[in-house]
Formats: sequence, C-alpha cells, structure tokens
Amino acid sequence: MTNDKIKEILLDVYETELDFTVTQTGKESKRVNGFYKPDTHEIFLHNLNFKSDNQLVYTAVHEYTHHVITEQKLKFDPSYSCNSKVHTQEFWAKFGELLGIAEQKGYYSLGWESNPELKALTEDIRTNYLAKNGELMQEFGKKLSRAWELCKEADIRYEDYIDRVLCLPRSSERDMRRVAASDVNPAIGFDNMKLVASVKKKDDRADIEQEFLQGGKSPSTVRELMKQKAAQKKSEDPRTKLERERSRLEKTIAQLTHRLEVVEESLASM
Repeated sequence: MTNDKIKEILLDVYETELDFTVTQTGKESKRVNGFYKPDTHEIFLHNLNFKSDNQLVYTAVHEYTHHVITEQKLKFDPSYSCNSKVHTQEFWAKFGELLGIAEQKGYYSLGWESNPELKALTEDIRTNYLAKNGELMQEFGKKLSRAWELCKEADIRYEDYIDRVLCLPRSSERDMRRVAASDVNPAIGFDNMKLVASVKKKDDRADIEQEFLQGGKSPSTVRELMKQKAAQKKSEDPRTKLERERSRLEKTIAQLTHRLEVVEESLASM
C-alpha cells in the first residue's frame, strides 16, 4: 500500500482541512509502530512491523487520530502544543469512532468472528467471566450493605470494619455497594457496571447500559458520550441565558434600591 493510498483512506474515514503527510519508514521498530509530529503534521509508520495492510491501517488511523485532535484543538487555541499527555480519554473515544468508520467502509476488519477458536473463547469469557464476575460483585455489594446495617445496629464503626476486618479499599467497597443498589446488567462486566451505576438518573443509566450491550464502543467512547450529553443538558439557548441574567439584575437592582432608601433616610435624620 502506498503512502498516497493510506492518506486517501484516512481522508475518506474523516475529512480534515489541516494538511498532513504519511510516510512509511521502511523500518522495523520494537518500541512503536508509528508516531505523529504535531508541529509538522507528519504521520510516520514503521511498515516492517506489520504483517498485513489491515494492521497497517489500524496504526495509520491511530496516528491520524492525533492529527484530528490537534486540528480541533488548534481551532480554539492557536498556541496549542501536543507536549502534554496525548492518549487521553478524548483521544481513545475519537480513535474508536474513526476505527468504527474505517471498519464500516471496509478499510479495516478486526476479524475475530472468523477465527472459530477465538470466537468460542470470546463467548466463554463474556458468559463465564465478565457476566459471572459482574453477578458475583453485585452480590458482594448486597452483602456489604447488610454488613453496614448490622454494624449500625451494633454501634460498630463500619469504616473500621471495612479497613481492618475485611481489608477492603474504601473505593472498592463503595463501588460494589453502588452497583448492587443500581440493578445494573452483569453482562456488561463489573468495570462497566461501575460506570453505569455512577449515573444518578435511572433512564440515563439504562441508555448507557444499552450502549455497552450493543457492543462496538469502548468504555472511553461511552464515557465521552456521557460527557457530551451532560454538557448539552447544562447548555442553554441564548434567550434563556438572557432571561436568567435579567432576573439576577432585577434582584440586584431591587436590593440596591432598598439600600439607597435606607441610606437617604439616615442622612435626612442627621
């Protein structure tokens, strides 16, 4: 696959106005499969690391995601530099999105379903480990809630019981009790159950749980979707914002007017 073809694929996956180059180094590297230079917008791929074009495309999309994130950041901050942490939750969410598009368009395929042994193992992991571990931790949380009740009835410090008797980290204890109280589907696995259980509204929890059950999205992608939805709910239309500001100003004016009257009366009585 040529450099031009790789660039053509990337642009078809996601259009960018910021130009970039793709270079296959003709080298093998034990450290990295590729890298992106944000200052010059160059993607380098150590193509001798790959046994197939499929593997090459995966890494190309990974490095291209850095370029897409850089372009988005530069629009809001022209002085933006990629010197800080680059593999953020935002990055992994965007990478998952672009990888999904590449898969839909036939440029990339994970291909695990075509391997009979891996397919059987995947089902085994999902059913006998992810789901069963979720069920076990859910039941664990219920036991801890009962222990809390018994400690309260007996005037025993529950925190001390958790710390020195069960030797459980308090964060783990909190997560298990929260999961047990939220009635989350164990099929999504305990780590994802914790994420769902952290959401306050039942309907929102159901929506997030469904994202996991449908598959095709990483936990980072789901977290980013949650973040975006929360931001949308907090945002208001311009009219509402102005009405809220007017209300605040009217209240302030009324308070100042009352204070002015008090001051004038005091001056008049002197």
